[in-house]
Order: sequence, then C-alpha cells, then structure tokens
Amino acid sequence: MKRIAVCGNIASGKSTVQNLLEKRGFKVLDTDEVSHRLLTVNNLPLFEAFKNYDVFSEKGEFSRYKVGTLIFSDENARLKIAEIMHPQIKKEILNFFEENKSERLLFVGIPLLFEAKMEDLFDKIIFIYADDNIRLERLIKRNGYSLEHAKARINSQMPQEQKLNFSDFIIYNNSSVEDLEISLCSILQKL
Repeated sequence: MKRIAVCGNIASGKSTVQNLLEKRGFKVLDTDEVSHRLLTVNNLPLFEAFKNYDVFSEKGEFSRYKVGTLIFSDENARLKIAEIMHPQIKKEILNFFEENKSERLLFVGIPLLFEAKMEDLFDKIIFIYADDNIRLERLIKRNGYSLEHAKARINSQMPQEQKLNFSDFIIYNNSSVEDLEISLCSILQKL
C-alpha cells in the first residue's frame, strides 16, 4: 500500500483532484470533512478550549464561519485549535490506512500537511499549485469572501513556494480541469 498526500493551499484545486481520484475508483480521505466532523461541542477538549470565545451558533453548536473568522484573525486561537485537532485528524488518517490496507494506493486530501508536520505519514506527496492571484479570484468567486478576508485566508498558510521543495509531484493548476486531469493521470502512471 502506498500512502499519498494530496495537498495544496486554499483554492488551489485540491478538492477537484480528490474528486477526479474518486471518479477513478481510488479511496480518498478528505481531512477537511474530518475536521468538520470533529468540530462539535461533543469534542470536549475543543469545547473546553473555546467555550469562552464567540464561535457558537444560536443553536449552541460550533459555527464553522465564526471559527474560521477567529482562526484566520487570531494566531493564538489558530495554534490552540491546531494543537487539539491535528492529533485527532492524525488518528483518523491512521484508521483510514488500517481499514483500507488492502488497497494499492490510498489518498488523503490534507491542505495543512506541512503546517501540521504530518509528512512522515505518507510515502509520496502531490502538491497542487495555483498562482496566488488565481487563488484569490477563486476564493472571492467561490466563497463570496471580501478581498481582505480572502487575502487573510491565503496569508495564513505557509507560502506555496516553500512547500514545493518538500513535494514529490507538483500539479500546476492555473488553467482548465482538463489540463489538471492530464497532469494527474501522468502522476498516477508513475505511482
């Protein structure tokens, strides 16, 4: 079994690559979905750490929007949530590997691979790269963010250029989905 990380900074096209992999029949764990599942008041360490912050909806649940706004504007809050959730996400990844150990290739979409220092969990790393101005445009169009909020999200992550050196494969995603798929197929043949 080869364990492959699919990573990329926000709005680079990581989710599109994950969808293309799933369409080809590969098993893919999306750590964004895992983190959304873990973002619950039943997650006691998380609840205890953030119970005094304005991160809850009217129903008393974590508001993903409020949590996102907080962690992209407050470095201490970002570090606190990472300290709690990264070990929980790592556990989910290891369970995914164990449950699917008969597969030849397993993929994990993990946008914060390098920030979470989880590179050692993987045999190969595919990095999805898109120019910053393209990512900014995608974020504003896709999520309806203001220019300021979109820039804050982009700037909160380790610069893409630093991550290139630590990746085994790089997909440049500045054009069409068709070009993205061609690049992905080339990598799959090498794997």
